[in-house]
Amino acid sequence: MEYNIDNADRGEREMNAESLTIAKGLLIPFIGTSLGAMCVFFMKKQMNLKLQKALTGFAAGVMVAASVWSLLIPAMEQSEDMGSFAFVPAVVGFWIGVIFLLLIDVLTPHLHKTVMCRRDREPA
Repeated sequence: MEYNIDNADRGEREMNAESLTIAKGLLIPFIGTSLGAMCVFFMKKQMNLKLQKALTGFAAGVMVAASVWSLLIPAMEQSEDMGSFAFVPAVVGFWIGVIFLLLIDVLTPHLHKTVMCRRDREPA
């Protein structure tokens, strides 16, 4: 068996290109998350309450979209063999998640309520 240098070089180039693609795919969300966290860190005392609520709403919308496209639609596609009831596992799982989050919201203490009360009393 002969060792072909051209095939080895081609394989190495493909592996390098694949590694670069993976690195870009990991770095782009990392940089975006880091920039967002830096903005919150540096603006937390100066941020207007309306802006804070708008950004929280935007983040919630992004998470809902991510759950629909990454979880609910694939769940419905995986249960296509159920026919017209293919939506049932996704709907049941969605509502179990909603109830779980509401339960956590009721059972855990909320530190942000005391922070908001103090912020409202401080002079502007």
